[in-house]
Amino acid sequence: MPFRSGANLFVRNIFLAPLRLAIGWGLSPRLLGLIGITMLVLLRISIGWHFHSEGAAKYRQGDWDAAPFFSNAKGPLADHFRSKVWDYQGKFRRDASLTQWWFGQFVDEAAYYYSFTDQQKQAAADALTHAMENHELILDDYADDLEEYELGLKRLESYKDKPERSGVESLSEQVETVRKENDAKLKPALREFDQLWSSFEAQINGIGLQPYQPHERPAPVPMGKPLGDEGMDTSVINKIVPYFDLTIGWCLILGFFTPVAALAAAFFLGSVFMSQYPPATGPTSSYYQLVECMACLVLAGTGAGRFAGLDFFLQLIIRRSEAKGDKKPAA
Repeated sequence: MPFRSGANLFVRNIFLAPLRLAIGWGLSPRLLGLIGITMLVLLRISIGWHFHSEGAAKYRQGDWDAAPFFSNAKGPLADHFRSKVWDYQGKFRRDASLTQWWFGQFVDEAAYYYSFTDQQKQAAADALTHAMENHELILDDYADDLEEYELGLKRLESYKDKPERSGVESLSEQVETVRKENDAKLKPALREFDQLWSSFEAQINGIGLQPYQPHERPAPVPMGKPLGDEGMDTSVINKIVPYFDLTIGWCLILGFFTPVAALAAAFFLGSVFMSQYPPATGPTSSYYQLVECMACLVLAGTGAGRFAGLDFFLQLIIRRSEAKGDKKPAA
């Protein structure tokens, strides 16, 4: 009888094993089995490594810029994401007085940093005058395009007052086409302005570095960009994102403060998905970010860092503290 009972149990397990694999190996859906825990750990490390590799690549690149990503945003939140691009419409760079003010601020900063002599101060002043002359030439060369761009902005604003254009997909696509065509009129002038900024930055640093020997030269002064009206724009985001990716990556790899890191990662990936909503299909689809976002929510909800992670030790500290607090003092 024991043999027969054991044989029946063996046969039953053979038939039940595929079903348990299909729905979950654990006996209770409230408990994670060894297989489930292993998969969570692998998922956590994989996502962590993805964030780490992305952050490391951005950091090594040095000049990583989120502007192209935000500029190509689409969907109901497109205007919000495009507003995060520093000087998206070029208002600051096209304004001669604002440009001269910022260039002057940079000259003062460089003069203090390099301890300019009177001769260097004069050379910097001449460079500023020459830069503003070039700025005026750029405005003259692209005057027609810039005028058409301003007219295009007014046209796009008028479309916003017509909700039927955004409600119908075909009309919405027409508005997006008009916007891209209008932006194309501005881009050549902005490229010229960007070259002017880069050239002026290099020229002022060149003046400051002249007295130094090659092996004694300090790091050049970055001119940077003034903070826009939005506050948190790409001039700030570009500096934060590489370190954000690296931090999230290491937290997930090590299983340290996993729920916090996973929720931050989910928010970041969710914003990427929403910036390209509705998503396209193919290799450039943002569905991949949505899937990874949901995976991060799973990591946060299960506290996956408690399995083969540093959160396990933090959990022990918490449990021991609670256990001591629950003990009643002896009478």
